[in-house]
Amino acid sequence: MSILADPLTLAVLIVAVILLGMAKGGLAGVGALATPLAALVLPPATAAALLLPILIVQDVISVWSFRKTWDGWVIGWMLPGAAAGVAAGYYYADRVDEAQLMAALGAITLAFGLYRLWVERGGRIVAASRSPGWVGTLFGGLMGFTSQIAHAGGPPFQMWVTPRKLPHLSFIGTSAILFAIVNWMKVPAYMALGAFPHEVIVAALLLMPLAIVATLLTVRWLKRIDGARFYVIIYGLMVLLGAKLLWDGIAG
Repeated sequence: MSILADPLTLAVLIVAVILLGMAKGGLAGVGALATPLAALVLPPATAAALLLPILIVQDVISVWSFRKTWDGWVIGWMLPGAAAGVAAGYYYADRVDEAQLMAALGAITLAFGLYRLWVERGGRIVAASRSPGWVGTLFGGLMGFTSQIAHAGGPPFQMWVTPRKLPHLSFIGTSAILFAIVNWMKVPAYMALGAFPHEVIVAALLLMPLAIVATLLTVRWLKRIDGARFYVIIYGLMVLLGAKLLWDGIAG
């Protein structure tokens, strides 16, 4: 029987795919909710495997849309850490308590989002962060690890990159290219784990048109939005996302 034959499963996966589309369109971080949401109706490993081909297709749209606006310095420092994080996530896949990991990630994301909203309240001008590149490598490691475990690499990326105050289209482009590379890094590990049976691939293919539309609509919206407003939206989403991940982690 098809994974999508159950109406409840189909409805939940539609919401998860829309969240991924919003994340790939530029609202980095909200995609971290997709895997926990899909895991409500599917085994966690199946949920993660189902969403990975969808992420890769969405990456193509996102990278093409923002191919002229990205920061190579950020990618250069974060990518080695991300590669190590993906490898560690594969190695420790069977030993990680995903609920505890998501709770910890949620608590940090919530605190960071609230902090940035406070320091930038009322449109206050805050100097851009100049933290050294090796710090980005550490955050890249956390990004790769959480991305491999649960496609939840957005918050670690945001925590290092948002304070750097890149132009908002450069922020989105950098995120698009970095996560496109990381998602392809994850494919061999998922294949080694036997995560792509026929029914998973078929369900992913059926959901891809929705994934493409959700990504394109978000891209179109964010290309027109004011940069300052974009960062307020990102911090607000981090607060909501962090609270949700923390709650799910504790409840799980």
